[in-house]
Amino acid sequence: MSLTKFNNRNRLFPWNNLDLKSFLGSDDFFNSDFFAEEGLMPAMNVKEHHTDFEIEFAAPGFNKKDFEVTIEDNVLYVSGEKKMEKEEKEDNYTRQEFSYNSFKRSLRLPETVDVSKEIEATYKNGILKLNLLKKEPVKEIPKKVVEIN
Repeated sequence: MSLTKFNNRNRLFPWNNLDLKSFLGSDDFFNSDFFAEEGLMPAMNVKEHHTDFEIEFAAPGFNKKDFEVTIEDNVLYVSGEKKMEKEEKEDNYTRQEFSYNSFKRSLRLPETVDVSKEIEATYKNGILKLNLLKKEPVKEIPKKVVEIN
């Protein structure tokens, strides 16, 4: 297989993303998290053990009630949503602040996961940990020799 160099001279917009960002970045307002290229996407680890799968999500600053974990059609859906509002009133001014963080991840589960069993979920020190049990291995039926009379 050979590699072909990408020719970007015929693009609709001649400037590249970095030039636009540096232009917009001249004002501190555009450096805020609101204009981040991607939304919050927590780092994830998946470990396979003999009897289960252990999935960890790094989501610091959330509470247990901020998460929703569901399984539908052999797909694991994990989402988190955190809202914060703060209002400060003084004699001649009012100051309001708010923030909103959310994420959604979905993983197709392997056929070896037993979705009918309970999923153990814990949240501690900013890590959401899920344990999904595997199905019991099918025991092989030993070969049976039939005697012919």
